[in-house]
Parts: sequence; C-alpha cells; structure tokens
Amino acid sequence: MSEGSAGGRADPPVRRVRWKDARRIISTRHPPVDLFEDIADPSDWDLIAAEEAKTNPRLMEQIGRLALVPPARWVSGPGASYLMAPFVHISSAYAGRFDDGTFGALYVAKSIETAIAETSHHRARFYCASKQRPGWFSQFRELIIPINHRFHDLRGESGFADALSPDDYTVSQALARRLRSGGSDGIVFPSVRDADGECVAAFWPDVVGLPMQGRALAYHFDGSIIDLVRDETSREVWRLNSNG
Repeated sequence: MSEGSAGGRADPPVRRVRWKDARRIISTRHPPVDLFEDIADPSDWDLIAAEEAKTNPRLMEQIGRLALVPPARWVSGPGASYLMAPFVHISSAYAGRFDDGTFGALYVAKSIETAIAETSHHRARFYCASKQRPGWFSQFRELIIPINHRFHDLRGESGFADALSPDDYTVSQALARRLRSGGSDGIVFPSVRDADGECVAAFWPDVVGLPMQGRALAYHFDGSIIDLVRDETSREVWRLNSNG
C-alpha cells in the first residue's frame, strides 16, 4: 500500500484493524447471486456465467460487472455475494463517502449501533427525497463480518478532517481515488453519524472475512427521520436519537 504523498499532502498512516464481529446493514430487496456462493473456484465464473447467459440473459445483470474486480481478488463461498455486490454493481447515482461511482467500496461499522446510525441517516434522506409516507420498512439484514487487515487510518488525523464532512464527499472521494490507485486496500475512519463509532471502507472484497447473516431489521420512518428500529425475530424495538 502506498504511504507516499500526493497533491502536497502526505498519505494517512497505515494501521491494522482487528474487528472480529464488525457489522454491515444491507437492503434485502435483491437476493444474492448463487454463482458466488456455490462455485468453489472463482476462476470458473466467467465460463459458467457465459454459458448460463445463453439461456438466461438476465443472469449477467444479476452477476454484475466482474471485470471491475481483478480475478485474484474475487471471493467465493457462503456469503460471498454480499462482499462482491458493492464492487460489481456500481453507479454514480449511488456514490458514497469513499467511492465515486467509478469503483466500489464495502462499508462496515465496528458496532451495530454505528451501522444503524449510518444507514438510518442515509435511508431517511432517501425516503424524504422520494416522498415516502411514514411507516415501517422491513427490508434490512445485519451481516457480521470479521476484519483483520491493514488500512489507511483517518482516526485521530486532524489533517484529514475535510474528508469527514457530513455531506460533501468531494474531498473524501478524491482521497479514496488517490489511495486506491496507489495500492491501498481501504480506509478506516471515524463515523460521522455516531460520535463514538468507527467504520471501514474496503476497496476490495478479499480484505474482509466472509460474512454471517445476523438479524432481520425493520426501520420506521416518521416522515423526516428514522426514529425506530425493530428486530424482526425478537420484535424488540429501539428508539434512535434525533440525530439518527
């Protein structure tokens, strides 16, 4: 990974992150693609996908753009679809803090509290923009993901405060492009939505462990924010603070 400088600013330090049970919350609207789960050797994917596509033209759309990820960085096995998806299904319409729509990033939080704070903020903005009526939205799945890898670290680095702007991703996306092109595997950073939280933006699917499925969750939208979260198994309901 690059530890040099560019644009007049040194790169942030690289440090190892060891989180045995980090959390990611995803929409369950789209089912995973079986190809990533069932074929043990990723080198077979292109051939199998090409053959299947002859009788199922929609398969390639479901699989995504495999060419965006070098074959050496493909992952397979239980839960692999959840790791591959952010990298093979990209769009400028869904750009994030450390991905600009020309490449993907996998966002993982250190705790479930931080994962909820981050996702509830963005979901509320989406529901407001799309003029959704207040109500429960039961479309979310908790993933439990182990991490043991080295990333560029923005925690405690005051020189990179502009990459943590609450709503302007211009600087953070430029930083991500520069670090990624220099060989970085991702960025660990303090959460902007949870004062005590930490997150990782992984630049490749093979730098985190395979996920285990956790709880099914529902978010309640009150017309302006996500104010409640419900565990769909236990039916326990948590109230979020107004900064959600």
